[in-house]
Amino acid sequence: MQHVQHEQHEHAGRTRTDHAHTDHAHAGHSLGKVSWSMAAQATLHCLTGCAIGEVLGMVIGTAFGWGNAPTMILAIALAFFFGYSLTLRSVLRAGVDFRTAFRVALAADTLSIAVMELIDNGVIALWPRAMDAHLSDGLFWGALAASLAIAFVVTTPVNKWMIGRGKGHAVVHRYHH
Repeated sequence: MQHVQHEQHEHAGRTRTDHAHTDHAHAGHSLGKVSWSMAAQATLHCLTGCAIGEVLGMVIGTAFGWGNAPTMILAIALAFFFGYSLTLRSVLRAGVDFRTAFRVALAADTLSIAVMELIDNGVIALWPRAMDAHLSDGLFWGALAASLAIAFVVTTPVNKWMIGRGKGHAVVHRYHH
């Protein structure tokens, strides 16, 4: 996180102070330095919901003999559902009403899940023969594990950036006091 400094400038005998920041920057500074560990924990939380949804969606799609597109759509929808549900559950435990908890879950997880799903499904779509692999194939599980690992690595800096600005899982942590 970059530290914002006030600079004094002399111009035509007058001194002025440049405020090279906004209220948005103040919000980020009030949180202190965000550790990679904190970002990784938030990403792991997101990864858990995404993985549950992805696997369940693929199992359901495969069991019903669906093609790749409807199976992937179901898997993505379930990834969002389970990602939001895990956050919703923890915020509700803090005694927050459902409507507020739902808004917190949306604010905390939407970008994180979206990035994770984009990377995860992109890797699987680009992996040779992965889209045609069945649940009983090692390729299916290997490609899924690799795609989730890559998604974790890409999403962790996104979460670090969001938490540092008071967004994402920083919103959830306000309810864990």
